[in-house]
Amino acid sequence: MQNSKINVIELFAGVGGFRLGLKKANPELFEVVWGNQWEPSRKAQDAFDCYVHNFETGIHSNEDITSVSNETFIDLEPNLVVGGFPCQDYSVARTLSGEKGLQGKKGVLFWEIKRVIENTQPKYVLLENVDRLLKSPSSQRGRDFAVMLATFRDLGYTVEWRVLNAADYGFAQRRRRVFIFAYKNGIAFEQAQNNYSKDQIIFSKGFFAKPFPVELEPYQDRITSVTLPTDIVSISDDFSFGFHTGGIMKHGEVFTAHVIPVEEKPTTLRDILIDESEVDEKFYLSESQIEKFAYLRGPKKIERKSADGHVYLFSEGGMSPTDDLDKPGRTMLTSEGSTNRSTHIVEVNGRKRFLTPLECERLNGFDDNWTSTMSDRMRYFCMGNALVVGLIKRMGKRIEEIEKLNTQTDIQLEMSLKS
Repeated sequence: MQNSKINVIELFAGVGGFRLGLKKANPELFEVVWGNQWEPSRKAQDAFDCYVHNFETGIHSNEDITSVSNETFIDLEPNLVVGGFPCQDYSVARTLSGEKGLQGKKGVLFWEIKRVIENTQPKYVLLENVDRLLKSPSSQRGRDFAVMLATFRDLGYTVEWRVLNAADYGFAQRRRRVFIFAYKNGIAFEQAQNNYSKDQIIFSKGFFAKPFPVELEPYQDRITSVTLPTDIVSISDDFSFGFHTGGIMKHGEVFTAHVIPVEEKPTTLRDILIDESEVDEKFYLSESQIEKFAYLRGPKKIERKSADGHVYLFSEGGMSPTDDLDKPGRTMLTSEGSTNRSTHIVEVNGRKRFLTPLECERLNGFDDNWTSTMSDRMRYFCMGNALVVGLIKRMGKRIEEIEKLNTQTDIQLEMSLKS
């Protein structure tokens, strides 16, 4: 293990949250050999510039992923593919001739992940998305996630998933995201998991269960199973199912449960604030902004009219005028720092202000001034798009444990063959 490396491809890299988390887990083990970040329809590539600024090694790709050749991926020989991919429509369609099998609808980037995997066959795949992925689309609940699971099944992978709220495990932000870990059938870890039942994998023995422990019983007995149809088009057209917050898919058999996290003491907003003497005056609210936010965050009922002339009442409940400094921050959005109801407002020493971009970096666990290469507006935007780095660090540690198991098994096999 001391001399081996896990070659990593990072897709939809943003400002490098996956890479930073893996680096914090073990910089000697994980080597990102290729990282791709490209923002379509934008001349300025701020996230990519930030990525290049913070990471020196590996190939930095600032190109449309759909234009990258299969040979590029094959030559990289990755063991792990990671990425926080855009949440879109994951339905599938047949080609007109039917000769080319299945293809994703135009512009859906999950199918680029599939292309990378089928050309490189990595041992591991680690992905992140919004938790509503498990329920989308609303008209056919669970279809999109089922299409993804069936895709991994057909590629020869077992999949575990877990919805994680970062604050439940000691981090500074109440950010719920679904993480998906796929591992190649036949590797030592997959074979070892055969010794456990599916509920044991979800609640105590699986990839997520160890770094992110849960209660040993599901919430309100919410635990179900289903067999995915073999035809992925029929899944796209007709399948509907209620996926829970944790689960496993193996050979098309799905077992899922609503898990209850064993919560850790969280980091609070107060813990991540910089000293007020270091806060620029531009981040403090003016009187007009204070009045604006009092309205935005207050309860309201507004009569509105739809495009077809239908009149309806828009209602919105009230929220605290300022964010509680003794709780973790709320989910940070790309609109952070603007005059928007969702923006964090903190009150320190009797003055109300926005969080600074540096404090937003801390909410996600990035190093201070990680995004200092860009404007404040873009720093907020990129942090609203980012993930919580500490979660990836824990997952990196777990992959390290798994890799040791695989390595030990390979050594034992080699020794038995020699004897």
